[in-house]
Amino acid sequence: MTPQQFASLVKAKQREIRDAIHRRLPVKIGRMATDHFQDNFRRGGFVDGGLHPWPITRRQQTGGKSANSQYGPLMSARKNLYGSIHYVPGDAQVVVGTSVPYAAVHNQGATITTHPRVTPKMRKFAWAQFFKSGGKAADVPAGSPAGMWKALALTKKEKLTVTAKIPQRKFLGPSQELTQKVSQTVENEIKNILNP
Repeated sequence: MTPQQFASLVKAKQREIRDAIHRRLPVKIGRMATDHFQDNFRRGGFVDGGLHPWPITRRQQTGGKSANSQYGPLMSARKNLYGSIHYVPGDAQVVVGTSVPYAAVHNQGATITTHPRVTPKMRKFAWAQFFKSGGKAADVPAGSPAGMWKALALTKKEKLTVTAKIPQRKFLGPSQELTQKVSQTVENEIKNILNP
């Protein structure tokens, strides 16, 4: 091989490597990351140095027979959060994320406080729930479900303070396993270019 042939071969390999880094690898890695994060939903936890299971949901604890109680944490029939994970390849980079507004709350956990107004419609609903939960007597214990509904129906407050604690169910973020897969993919791509 002459020096000119060697130089042209080196330039060709450089072009191939540049093309792989700037075009092919961002797409491959984006697809790989999306699959990895969606697999977290199927497994019911976050995979980073092993599986870290998510806390069980209240609907799972009740053990109902409805279709909703059969789904795992963060899953539903529509798979909104699961299906929202996507990637956007760029020049030598890829961004993996979700556009669902409540994703960060689930991924990081949060304590949310709201102040709903007590309306006549809400009072009517509270009375219906009171009777539905077996409240017929005047002296219903305050801690029982019927007592809670009665207290809501009779409250003098115009606004309530409702606090909900959403536990962290991380599904998106750095992962040792994903980093290893990405490194292996990049290494294989470069080896395939250099060793035809």
